[in-house]
Amino acid sequence: MAGLINSEDIAAVKARSSIEDVVREHVTLRSAGPGSLKGLCPFHDEKTPSFNIRPAVGAWHCFGCQEGGDVISFIQKVDHLTFSEAVERLASKLGMELRYEDGARPREEGLGRRSRLIEAHRVAEEYYTELLLSSQAARTARDFLRARDFNSEHVKQFGIGFAPRGGEDLVRHLRAKGFSDDELVTGGIAGRGSRGLYDRFRGRLVWPIREITGDTVGFGARRIFDDDRIEAKYLNTSETPIYKKSTVLYGLDLAKKKISQGRQAVVVEGYTDVMACHLAGVETAVATCGTAFGADHIKTLRRLMRDEAGLAPAKVIFTFDGDAAGQKAAMRAFADDEKWTSQSFVAVEKSGKDPCELRQAGGDPAVQALIEDAVPMFEFAVRTTIKRFDVATAEGRIQAVRAVAPIVASIRDQSLRPEYTREVSGMLGLDVEQVATEVSRAGKIKVEEDARADRNGGDARSGRDGRDDGEPSAAETAGVMPIPDRRDPVVHAERQLLQVLLQFPTVFKPGAIDLLTPDAFSAPAHRAVFDGIRIAHHTGDKANARVWTSAVTEAAPAPVAGFVSELAVDTLPTRMDPNTGLPTSRYVDELFARVRTIALTRRIADAMSEMRRLDHAETPAPERTRELGMQLQTLQRELATIKAGMG
Repeated sequence: MAGLINSEDIAAVKARSSIEDVVREHVTLRSAGPGSLKGLCPFHDEKTPSFNIRPAVGAWHCFGCQEGGDVISFIQKVDHLTFSEAVERLASKLGMELRYEDGARPREEGLGRRSRLIEAHRVAEEYYTELLLSSQAARTARDFLRARDFNSEHVKQFGIGFAPRGGEDLVRHLRAKGFSDDELVTGGIAGRGSRGLYDRFRGRLVWPIREITGDTVGFGARRIFDDDRIEAKYLNTSETPIYKKSTVLYGLDLAKKKISQGRQAVVVEGYTDVMACHLAGVETAVATCGTAFGADHIKTLRRLMRDEAGLAPAKVIFTFDGDAAGQKAAMRAFADDEKWTSQSFVAVEKSGKDPCELRQAGGDPAVQALIEDAVPMFEFAVRTTIKRFDVATAEGRIQAVRAVAPIVASIRDQSLRPEYTREVSGMLGLDVEQVATEVSRAGKIKVEEDARADRNGGDARSGRDGRDDGEPSAAETAGVMPIPDRRDPVVHAERQLLQVLLQFPTVFKPGAIDLLTPDAFSAPAHRAVFDGIRIAHHTGDKANARVWTSAVTEAAPAPVAGFVSELAVDTLPTRMDPNTGLPTSRYVDELFARVRTIALTRRIADAMSEMRRLDHAETPAPERTRELGMQLQTLQRELATIKAGMG
């Protein structure tokens, strides 16, 4: 049959190709007994290695998924090639010229489609790099790199190039090299318009995206000219028969050996970050290519690191920008943490610099220190979540513990949860039992839903679990105060005191109102009303009920105007003095003392909570600790005085 590869050549390719070397490009292998090697299977997800090869026999087999074969079938399956393409690829690596049943075919016919597309990318990469190094038109691109401390040697090391602005320069160059229009479009190198083919990347700095084997399968291109009509900062090759962004990691071809040796990987966010890390000596750095770090990326790194149950844990370090997007990426990574056996860490520079910026500012040692100082993923996830809340208040601490509880509940090693629960209680200044109760109630973290929403272009904010996460509601944004919960006895006592202050302001002793502050009230609406009372207290006529109520309404925030009216007319739940028609002095004094007692108790709890948090703080604050100690003594004396008066 015409076009078949000569059977003797197939046998020669199989005999000369080392199955061990071929498999090691995808899997980290270790001894499994005399003449046998094993590792994590590249064809299914597993935590205990069941993929075995016998180099002397030239065969492989996975006892997990029951796949197996020889070196050719391995290449077919791992790279999604036809039989002929797999043989041709191995022959190319061996430098063999294959014969075909109808005679030797010219190169453009003899190579399979995949090989042709990879060759087109290799030629395009060479073209781009040559332009960057020598063309006057690429000066802006060279200035961009020079400003980030990258030079011509680094350009060659990473294969960086410049895509000319003309629009058809690369197309003409590749046509001259014998590539067809269909190949250029299929490979994502060119687009097809009404006027014919045009270069996919124009006037941009270009990075080659390579497979783990080192073959270039796509490009990432950065905007460098202000008049570039495409606003996107980065453009990446669309998915093609040889490029799937969810499985490719930029820099993995350079990092794979170090990742395997050290069983450590560093995941950064951009091409220049990968460069900066490698040049600084962190040679295990990789990055995703225009997509979130996902399950397929995890599988790839797990195989290289031998992320297996029973071994000492491997280590994955994520670097994220310090902005909100970076924090969100970190929470997505935490949601995927159970897919690893390895220990996950996060490295974030305090000022928010990425590795590239850090290398510029502090040199190679600064980048190395960033990675060395990485903190456990759990700790970062918890601290990131807690930052959203005002833990100086009781309400903020309750909201924070409810938000953090699902993170603790999601920790895959249940034996670690009690220790992490204690850490969280220290960070929040809450009792361990209270945190443990919230953890036991919590479901697992919901970030995975957010990650799916992101991938589907949806709204990541929709994955809420119904808890109060500290974000303002629509009503709050519109300026509407939440309605106080009258079932809460503390709130009920506050309401009664406000009713007395509005309806019978003259029953209070001179100076009594000044002993209270808005913070003495737990409900926001109550604080707002008292703020109006406190202002009107110095100007309003308390003897005239109508004038007094109007003065308070005018002084209070507009959203509580109706609430002031409600409090001014609602009946007090107590008997009045039959002689005066006023609330009894005992009722008023007890009510006043109770609200003050609750407020002081809350302030004491806040101070003690802050002291506990300082014990767990990253940076010691001895002066603040002493200040809180003195403050506690004053508050406790004041509380004791009130209680003595109540007795």
